[in-house]
Amino acid sequence: METPMQYREGTERLATYRREIAALRQKMRSLQREVEPEEVEDCRFQSADGEVRLSQLFGGKDYLFVIHNMGIGCPNCTMWADGFNGVLAHLENRAAFVVSSPDDPETQRAFAAARGWRFRMVSHRGTSFAADMGYRGDDEWLPGVSVFRRAGDRILRVSDTGFDDGDDFCAVWHFFDLLPEGAAGWRARSTYA
Repeated sequence: METPMQYREGTERLATYRREIAALRQKMRSLQREVEPEEVEDCRFQSADGEVRLSQLFGGKDYLFVIHNMGIGCPNCTMWADGFNGVLAHLENRAAFVVSSPDDPETQRAFAAARGWRFRMVSHRGTSFAADMGYRGDDEWLPGVSVFRRAGDRILRVSDTGFDDGDDFCAVWHFFDLLPEGAAGWRARSTYA
């Protein structure tokens, strides 16, 4: 039987890994600055207030985060959105922010009210927006985020990434990483007993 690693040794090794992750993030940010943006169409969405174009979602900001949410049937998307709600003021201080899903605006409004969400929501139902951005699989929507920049009359997608269990866009997974068993098969739910 192996002798278990001492706590101090384990925390020192974990600190080394965290520094390596921080260095890798710096490389990713450097690469992101070199990527040629992709021009996109000024898509139309439906909102609780009627039709809105992608260009209108920027408000007075140069950048726009559009969250690709799978809708009310996805507990993980709900968990991610709960987290965005908590950091919304910080995000909107730097860029515009909106959550897009296939749910109709009335369903979005009711679900957002029940969860206390404060961010704007738009519906891409009946459009090719999610598919055009790469967030539509064979039989389902896919979660993620696209970041857009306004450049005069043009809209450029400057970055995007998908969401998945354990990603950087949900703090829950990182707290579970601190438990010896990790998430241990835990699955997100929209409500808990």
